[in-house]
Amino acid sequence: MSERYYQPSNVEDALREVQKLFNSYRSAPLTQELLDYHENLVNRLTGDLREAAQAEHRPDLVTATAEMARAMRGWTTVRLQGQPYAGRLRHFKFVPDATGPKFKRHVVKDHGSGTHRSSRH
Repeated sequence: MSERYYQPSNVEDALREVQKLFNSYRSAPLTQELLDYHENLVNRLTGDLREAAQAEHRPDLVTATAEMARAMRGWTTVRLQGQPYAGRLRHFKFVPDATGPKFKRHVVKDHGSGTHRSSRH
């Protein structure tokens, strides 16, 4: 029965897990159950995870918990307005989704003269 629940070894590990969980459900359809689960995660961040980061004397993780909680509260307001959440958590910070064009780049190492890497047109 103990394998069912994840036991983080330190605060950074726990924050990484919360980040992974949030990114997994950030674009899921809204239900009351999901909102309750999300609120529980935010309360964990602002409560015991922040206290544990202070106990480990890690001010960087204390600020990370605050930034994650702020981004996750923003998710709630955006999703309750019926709009998609355009971003994710990465390195404990909010990162907006790429809105610009994506360019494909395929490097070809041909053994001809000239530049080392060309893009054979």
